[in-house]
Amino acid sequence: MPAVSDSVWSARDTTPSAVEAALRDMLKERHQEYEGFVPARALNLVCVVDKAWSGEIANRLRRVGRYHASRTVVLAVDGRREHLDAVATIASDVHPEPGQFALLRETVIVDVGERHLRAADTIVDPLVVPDLLTVVWAPHGHRVAVDSLLHLAQVVLRDSDDDPDARDSLSRSEELLKSAYVVDLAWLRSTPWRERVAATFDPAKLRPDLRTISAVTIRHHPESSTSALLLIGWLASRLGWQVSPLMPGTEGELRGSAHSRRQDVALRLDPVPKMQVRGLSGLTLQTASGRTLELDRGPGGLRAHYTNARGDERRWTILGASRGEAGILGEGIRQALLRDPTYAPAQATATGLVS
Repeated sequence: MPAVSDSVWSARDTTPSAVEAALRDMLKERHQEYEGFVPARALNLVCVVDKAWSGEIANRLRRVGRYHASRTVVLAVDGRREHLDAVATIASDVHPEPGQFALLRETVIVDVGERHLRAADTIVDPLVVPDLLTVVWAPHGHRVAVDSLLHLAQVVLRDSDDDPDARDSLSRSEELLKSAYVVDLAWLRSTPWRERVAATFDPAKLRPDLRTISAVTIRHHPESSTSALLLIGWLASRLGWQVSPLMPGTEGELRGSAHSRRQDVALRLDPVPKMQVRGLSGLTLQTASGRTLELDRGPGGLRAHYTNARGDERRWTILGASRGEAGILGEGIRQALLRDPTYAPAQATATGLVS
């Protein structure tokens, strides 16, 4: 939602303390202007981005809906820049009526050079609101900056599908989990699929079939193999399967098996070359008792096809199952305030599939 009321401050060759002082002054001015202006206080979001692509990131953040951070601090990395330039904005989405409150959201953009990234914490520390949860997001890499900021942050927002090497990406998540809570957009892309599998086996009479799963096939975007690995990692960690590394097959697929108490489980990951959006395209789950569940991405949601041991079939559409990439990012910001105990075990198990 575009801001309809904002205050802007800018300076060249400035310091973090000067930016922080300007923010305090602007907040005072806004409150004096109208006492119903109240600063939002939920979380800080620190973004480290390439300046050349900062517009794309700004567009992504505008589309997260109601999940905007209270204060967003952007470090826009611009090559060999030697000094800091900054722009600070305090904006409200509405003109409040008398007696109403209006939230103020604060954005600080600091132009930095590569040389500043090792000490990114000294730039960011004065600019985040104390005692609020701080989330770090570096969509263009900048690992050095993220490492510098870890002692200030409680959450790292990342997309493990961004790294073309799934092994390296999963290892990085494992490393970050030692210092912070990780919200992984690749994991969130699998949420509708995990929810549907869990719902299928939720009836008490079907739960025993979880122990008879014999094959899992996941179809995915060529750049979302980590999402697929995390989905298998979730199944394996929840059901107690022992996994071993998958082996490459033809046309980029990965094949292998997991070992349950009763039988081996055939695993297969198939990239879908013509898929236009990131994430998962389909899932097929089979049981030794003769049940098959197929889920495929389709218009308006997931198309489901279920067959039981007698050959009875059901087909239906699960409406609204996909959030889109803007929705995934918004959910990632929201998840920073929550805790998902199933991610870390799934991530560790997924690492075992590519080790």
